[in-house]
Amino acid sequence: MYIIGAGPGAPDLISVRGLRALQSAQVVIYDSRVQPRLLDLASPAAERIDVGSAAPQSAEQDAINFLLVEKAREGHVVARLKWGDPFVFDRGGSEALFLHEQGIAFEVVPGVTALVASPAFAGIPITYPGAGDSLTFVRGFEDEGRTPPKVDWASLARLDGTIACFTGPRQLPHVVGSLLAHGRPPEERAALVLHGTLSSQQTLTAPLGAIVAKVQEQGVTVPGILVTGPVVGLRDHLRWFDNRPLFGRRVLVTRSRDQAPELVELLAQCGAEAIEAPVLRIAPPLDRGPLERAAAAPRSFDWIVLTSANAAAALVGCVLAGSRDLRALAGPQLCAVGPDTAARLQRYGVSPDLQPADHRNAGIFAAMADNGSLRGQRVLLPMSDSGTETLGDELRAAGAEVTEVTAYRATTVESDAHLGLYGQLLDRRIDAVTFTSATTVRAFVEIYGTEQAPDLLSGTVVATIGPAAADAAARAGIRVHVMTEGATVAALVDGLIRHFRP
Repeated sequence: MYIIGAGPGAPDLISVRGLRALQSAQVVIYDSRVQPRLLDLASPAAERIDVGSAAPQSAEQDAINFLLVEKAREGHVVARLKWGDPFVFDRGGSEALFLHEQGIAFEVVPGVTALVASPAFAGIPITYPGAGDSLTFVRGFEDEGRTPPKVDWASLARLDGTIACFTGPRQLPHVVGSLLAHGRPPEERAALVLHGTLSSQQTLTAPLGAIVAKVQEQGVTVPGILVTGPVVGLRDHLRWFDNRPLFGRRVLVTRSRDQAPELVELLAQCGAEAIEAPVLRIAPPLDRGPLERAAAAPRSFDWIVLTSANAAAALVGCVLAGSRDLRALAGPQLCAVGPDTAARLQRYGVSPDLQPADHRNAGIFAAMADNGSLRGQRVLLPMSDSGTETLGDELRAAGAEVTEVTAYRATTVESDAHLGLYGQLLDRRIDAVTFTSATTVRAFVEIYGTEQAPDLLSGTVVATIGPAAADAAARAGIRVHVMTEGATVAALVDGLIRHFRP
């Protein structure tokens, strides 16, 4: 049994030890404030149980305690995933005590508490030399705001240092009013950090005597971290997170789930919120025979042209599935179209012989022709089952003998996630939609309809990798705002940055 601190929001703030424990779990019992992307890091086979609020009522907490014991006694490796740190203003201590009383062995994995992380992401160091000698954490709400916190406000107000307090808009007037009434100076700097460490983070600053009015003026409805003390004045100099080039932007990633992580990570590094809604699922071909026969005799070809990372993975996987190893690919020249394709080959320790700078058919054809006449050359072209490649026809026209085989299928994914996205696109709550291939464009149109798709995207920025995806969008009546020349997700993110911050 693991009791794991999930951290304050951003999935990558979980500790290495916490991540390892999560990945080993067969059952994951989590609070509703834990980010879905963090749950994706658990084993796909793990049972996931949402137990709701991070601050449950006592009856609900009893049910959680018994659930933990039940799953542990069934012999499962259980991860109890808790927002923030399990022992900081949380019920982790009571859960651990109950496990102890029931004879269940457990391990506590500390997490980053929001009381420290949220101010840090707002550019506010929770302590600083010369800014007081004390740091006080206050739980500013109990029972979802129905009971005021029981604090010795007179003693707290006299402390020379920083106060960090969990509080929501309902409790904020009481907390601030109590500090002011007991001598905290109204001109002292204060900040309320909302959605800390996430791309939706918002930081409101004002003198302590004016912070309540500012929060009410902004219509805040969610809890946050209140920070008071001289350290708040350093935000103007130290803010870093909300200065990122795509901070606050919500970007839809339509790429298949197994290929999306790199793009999602780059967007997060630039401050954007990546909304994953894959429109495609990559699957093996219905008939693997042609690919298997080609993979069994790669040296019967002069060229193998791989136009996607999926094609590269399918071919290499088929080669390794037999009694052969990668030395079987030493005969033909390998042409990898695009850096993602080359990177996939290199992941297996295979270096391509040719990487065309121009990823369009004409550029591929020209790069191959520069290596000698194509007349009579035997070319293997593993491809998608969509059959939209025209490269084979151009190679045949030059006299090559082309064998096209289906290496993979790109099937359209329709899920409840797309129903939720429909409303967000309609309400213009998504800033950008990314398409990394023509196939993703066609799948998006298939999901949302040929008439509705252009209207849904009319109020958002559409960004594509390369001209093929842009052409597919144009044919569907979708306006493209960003089209990258480079066929990489890094180029795609750079294009979005230039569009939003010219």
